Amino acid sequence: MIKKQIDYFNVSQIAGSGQCFRMVPEEPGGPAGPRTETEGGWYRVISGEHFLRIRQENDIIEFDCPEAESGFWQRYFDLDTDYGAVIRGIPEKDRYLTEAARAGQGIRILRQDAWEMILSFIISQQKTIPMIQAAVEALSKAYGTRRTAADGQVYHSFPRPEQLSGVSLEDFKNLKLGYRAKYIHAICQDAASGALDLDHLAALDYAGAMEYLTGFYGIGTKVANCICLFGLHHIEAFPVDTWIQKILMREYYDGHKYRKIPRSRLCETMVRDHFDTGCGGILQQYIFNYERNVRSRRD
Repeated sequence: MIKKQIDYFNVSQIAGSGQCFRMVPEEPGGPAGPRTETEGGWYRVISGEHFLRIRQENDIIEFDCPEAESGFWQRYFDLDTDYGAVIRGIPEKDRYLTEAARAGQGIRILRQDAWEMILSFIISQQKTIPMIQAAVEALSKAYGTRRTAADGQVYHSFPRPEQLSGVSLEDFKNLKLGYRAKYIHAICQDAASGALDLDHLAALDYAGAMEYLTGFYGIGTKVANCICLFGLHHIEAFPVDTWIQKILMREYYDGHKYRKIPRSRLCETMVRDHFDTGCGGILQQYIFNYERNVRSRRD
């Protein structure tokens, strides 16, 4: 057991942030369950072949993993980044973002595996977080490697490209992936043939990665931004979906300033004007959390 005092870290906020789909709370005395929050309870985290149990009491975080794994989880949770500096850099005049950051200050951008994020966010299209979690778990159980954690829990690693290269389109459809099955099948074939080069992707900057990713079937701008942010740690990436569009229009639209901007470029312009700080993806996560877990409950 490893204990650390960590500022700007909240296990339940990270688990519910929509960036990871294999970080789920454990039911008392049992395996991981469907809930998204616990008070001081254990969470199970699976990343690739790695397994962790984690819980929090105030600012003390307990990592239940072998000592040899501590470095992996240190990097995974981005513990070397000063998130306090990010929050202090928010302009005081932006009251909305200041409040959102204060409410979500425990969120960190996880350093996750790019391949896992490619498939996870292709799956994520038009699905709720619980549905994405279930689909990712089903894919892992069907084609990942069965493993046993130090405490005896059985889990399945996320399947690598070579484990998915021979899976048919029909088999993917049987996992209830719907129209996304054809995208998953295509990207697995691209990875198997070398058309998708993960090493090349990892070496690209944000702009290059966006251009590369959007060249593949089933990956649009929003999904590519999610992969860049959560799988490649390009923290300047700012995913925009219909929900974020509404927030931008409500909080940042200036009818005089933006009157000549084409509607197709309006959100892009507002993101550039208000979130082009080099860490826009962190700010996007504060907004996502605020709207989902604070404003929605208040309203």
